[in-house]
Amino acid sequence: MHPMPHLCQRVSCQSGKITLKESSRSGAYPTPIFDRGFFRLRRTIKQSNVLIISDLARAVESGIESILYHRSQLELYIDRRPEYALSLKPLQVEEFAPEVVRMASSAAEAAQVGPMAAVPGVLAELALRNMVLEGALVSLVENGGEIAATSTQPLVVGIYAGPSPLSGRIGFYLTSKDFPIGIATSSATVSHALSFGEADAAVVVANTSSLADAAATAVCNSVAGKDIEASIQLGLERAESIPGVRGALVIRRNFAGTVGKLPRLIRLNGTKRELFKAGLQEPPPHEIAPIQSEF
Repeated sequence: MHPMPHLCQRVSCQSGKITLKESSRSGAYPTPIFDRGFFRLRRTIKQSNVLIISDLARAVESGIESILYHRSQLELYIDRRPEYALSLKPLQVEEFAPEVVRMASSAAEAAQVGPMAAVPGVLAELALRNMVLEGALVSLVENGGEIAATSTQPLVVGIYAGPSPLSGRIGFYLTSKDFPIGIATSSATVSHALSFGEADAAVVVANTSSLADAAATAVCNSVAGKDIEASIQLGLERAESIPGVRGALVIRRNFAGTVGKLPRLIRLNGTKRELFKAGLQEPPPHEIAPIQSEF
């Protein structure tokens, strides 16, 4: 079991611009759906495509509140300091900067990327903190492919790798020893985000989703060149160089490589559509033996 980061306090639902509790009462987001033993809610919040899963409905709502609040704080900061949104290198920020800004800058410094590369993971991490403080035993936040999770029950996370034949066919089987966990994926062939690499999926696992997000960007940027196997090796070496990274999986076309300590890798026999529908759930019935020799 890994220590849970950033559990100091639940985010305040008040700011100078918005009152989130009032927003929730007025129907700012739909009621979570109870499906296969968990409450689930998917919502698009501007650029954030968010999926939240928990055993408690109020924890799902608390996670959404957190994302709304911290996004608003980030937007206000960028209004005052536009270079924060444009920099491709780490930036120093003020001690009084909003928490989301400071956390993204810290993760970006560790991975040597721009701070916005860590923002989706930071938002997921902060939402997870709120959910845990609500008393949830199962908490998972997926924000555009960046995952923060802790759970008393096993969970399966499928890996989407765009055009690669491995896309949707493999995943992580997460158990109590893996939690809390941050999992982030950066891709040159799927995401609209800026990428200088050629990986179909650079998946990084860390204790926090903020660090995993920043590190995944750095790893994906390193996967480049005509020699596919050599490019994957470059990505894995980059992952090893970032303090705090547990492990990484890099996929490019029909090649893949791993480094470090990853959760149990399993083969998934479902379709890509099924991956998006049920991948972040209990182990599927068609789950088979762990993958070992292929990576």
